[in-house]
Amino acid sequence: MMIKILKDEKNEIDVELDNLTIVELLRVYANENGAKLAAWKREHPTKNPVLHIEGEGASKILQKTIAAVQKDLDKYSEEFKKMK
Repeated sequence: MMIKILKDEKNEIDVELDNLTIVELLRVYANENGAKLAAWKREHPTKNPVLHIEGEGASKILQKTIAAVQKDLDKYSEEFKKMK
């Protein structure tokens, strides 16, 4: 997966990703993890989406968001393994 940081300021971060599903997942989790605003846009369907996060320490919010997604995916993976 391609991740490109376009802008990294104290209270704002813009990250370009090549997967629309992951961008939407990160948007939802970022809004739950303290972001004032988390949204994504795509200039054209042939372009990659850009995730925009605003909040106190936007980089830290993104890091917490990724960690939360990872934790939930690990939990769901374990639950799925138990079902077999």
